[in-house]
Amino acid sequence: MNQKQQKHFVLVHGVCVGAWCWYKLKPQLESIGHKVTTLDLAACGTNTQKIEDVHTFADYSKPLLEFLASLDSNEKVVLVGHSFGGMSIALAMEKFPEKIAVGIFIAAFIPDTLHQPLYVLQQYIERYPMSGWLDTEISFDGRKMGVLTGINYSTKIFQLCSKEDLELVKILRRTGSLFIEDLSEVENLSKERYESVPGACIIGNEDLAIPLDYQKWMIQNAGIDVLKVIDGADHMPMLSKPQELSLSLLEIANKFVT
Repeated sequence: MNQKQQKHFVLVHGVCVGAWCWYKLKPQLESIGHKVTTLDLAACGTNTQKIEDVHTFADYSKPLLEFLASLDSNEKVVLVGHSFGGMSIALAMEKFPEKIAVGIFIAAFIPDTLHQPLYVLQQYIERYPMSGWLDTEISFDGRKMGVLTGINYSTKIFQLCSKEDLELVKILRRTGSLFIEDLSEVENLSKERYESVPGACIIGNEDLAIPLDYQKWMIQNAGIDVLKVIDGADHMPMLSKPQELSLSLLEIANKFVT
């Protein structure tokens, strides 16, 4: 593959996990000649910060924003966000639209420009009360609303993953935050910047974490018309269906990166 055909994928994980969750997908894309960057957001994966010391959503997303800022001015990446990582790539699309060829949301929260970014989280909480969030335990303290603790994905959200991957999740998961308080003060994303970046979505038809009806509502609400559905994928297609996810990412990237 020559340099012109090579694409640069930047993969952004969801809450409570880290860059390690892409361990199956990254070598698949690299084996056919593409460049892949995986990042640990603040207090995630091997990042040494503690979630209690990360006070804003921008601070949480800082590793991604710093990486994009460091790219050459003529380089455009395929930016991929999973689950809560959709919020981080949306912020990146707003700040660095000129450096992103397409933003791909995988089973992700997708903000729009008519409301604050928090809106899609608020709607999710209203429609699906926390008492029904499977076996996820939620705690709120006075200083930092939205802190997630005691995550137990073992039999529900990762229901189609292998036993080995479930064990990996148990060992490596970390406490995360939805940054509810901070996001309530964040301004709307703009049509001029955020919406100027093409968007696409990939969902799994066996997702138990973010119901398909809600994902489709967000996709319509955000005006995204490129959608791929992976049969037999749970909320973590990078673990349960990595080959199918790789093919879907490549098909989308080929539409937007020449």
